[in-house]
Amino acid sequence: MRCIFVTRDRFPSSMYKKLEEVGRVEVHPYGESPWSTRGVPKEVLRDAARRCDALVIYIGDLVDREVLDAAERLKIVSTVSVGVDHIDVEYAKRRGVAVAHTPYVLADAVADLAVGLLIAVARKIALGDRLIREGKAAPVWGSLMGVDLKGKRAGIVGLGNIGVAVARRLLAFGMEVVYWSRRRKPEVEFALGIKYVDLDELLATSDFVVVALALTPETERFFDREKFGKVKRGAFFINVGRGRLVDTEALLEALEDGRLAGAALDVFDVEPLPPGHRLARLDNVVLTPHIGSAAVETRERMAELAAENVVAFFKTGRPLYAV
Repeated sequence: MRCIFVTRDRFPSSMYKKLEEVGRVEVHPYGESPWSTRGVPKEVLRDAARRCDALVIYIGDLVDREVLDAAERLKIVSTVSVGVDHIDVEYAKRRGVAVAHTPYVLADAVADLAVGLLIAVARKIALGDRLIREGKAAPVWGSLMGVDLKGKRAGIVGLGNIGVAVARRLLAFGMEVVYWSRRRKPEVEFALGIKYVDLDELLATSDFVVVALALTPETERFFDREKFGKVKRGAFFINVGRGRLVDTEALLEALEDGRLAGAALDVFDVEPLPPGHRLARLDNVVLTPHIGSAAVETRERMAELAAENVVAFFKTGRPLYAV
């Protein structure tokens, strides 16, 4: 009988029921929220790859060459995420292991958070909340002056499903939306009335730069000192892509020297963000701990889709959403 290994307990029960259609399910006693990004131990993954036909994993569970070299029965790795930077996809292919993910279902949830972060940093919501809690709000209204959204230009970097969902929302606020992506999307430009511009123009003219770019070897540290040096002075920087898209030191310099008016970040190059980090000491920065898809309905659907990928693979030879 097939063995299907799930790295987290307390995923939605519907996931396990779907997986039981095609095999015996083993669940690792993870011991904390299944949505934590702390990975399971490498030896657990190696053993599961050796014994089982399928792995169902989450962000933080590192399926690298070491794990894949241990694979004797493994046929598919299905991740409860759209990003796959925790999996050596190319090596998996060479080893004959399929890789599947969960695109599309989280676009709206991440876009909602992106817009929430944008508003929070533009209108200093987090700072105002903290000052009230500290009893300091009354005499410092001047420091809580924000900026309007209507009439401002938002530049979206990376127009995948999340980028498109962000664009739809920002247009509703009366913003002008432009974008740069590695592949131009004329059909989206026509449907939404947004404009493609080259990256330098986007950086130089956008009041808000919203990053929804995928992380690949080519885009790691995509936002470096050179690119931050091209950003319009006084712009806001929002990142809901991946933390390693950004050179954090370069971002800090742009914030501290005043080139950026503020930043709102859901992702970091090291997660969780270490206590006392310089980003956390800046009043013009809003931080959330990688919660872009952290809505109950979205996470449940992601888990179910990861299971459906495994079921489809064993029934038809191909997952619903292969990487």
